[in-house]
Amino acid sequence: MIRPEFVFLDLGNVIVSFDRERSIEQMAAESGAAAATIAAFLESSQQQESLERGHCDWRSFHDQFSQYTQTRSDPIALAHAASDMFTLRIDMLPVIAGLERAKYPIGILSNTCDIHWQHLLRKNFALLPASFRETVLSHEIGLLKPERALFNLAAMRAGVPSERIFFCDDIPVHVAGARAAGWDAELFTSAAKLIDDFSRRGMNLGL
Repeated sequence: MIRPEFVFLDLGNVIVSFDRERSIEQMAAESGAAAATIAAFLESSQQQESLERGHCDWRSFHDQFSQYTQTRSDPIALAHAASDMFTLRIDMLPVIAGLERAKYPIGILSNTCDIHWQHLLRKNFALLPASFRETVLSHEIGLLKPERALFNLAAMRAGVPSERIFFCDDIPVHVAGARAAGWDAELFTSAAKLIDDFSRRGMNLGL
């Protein structure tokens, strides 16, 4: 295996964990809509994908949500209810610190929307965004994993050949997309496995 020159990490379920059911329950409590109705809206509409592509702002999403659920709610309060579902993965902190000590440049490559990203920044996690040289976020570039164009753009930002980029993600199709773009990619299941993935590539993180 080739030793990577740049490491991209997924955000959700890699750097932070999230609880989608908690988000839906909080949106239900804020709006008065049934949780099942909210889940159906998120699953049946294209609004969530539009948010993640940056094609739809929160105000438009809120309007569609209100129409679908036949409710009235404060858009800012609903945004907080939808976003307050993230927890920093403490087991990943030594891994990220080890990459920093070894002077491996790190980036985030994530399908996410602006309200979630801004919520995470307001949480004041010390590593966001300071620990990451590049943040390639779907809502800012209009592309979603596993689209090839997203990986090509991220490689350009990393400034290294595609085969020198390592990427981990918890979704198999995203890993497959990265590999199809010429990246070295592994499925994320735990921090311990990720450390082993790095070790097999000759990356000594001191862990």
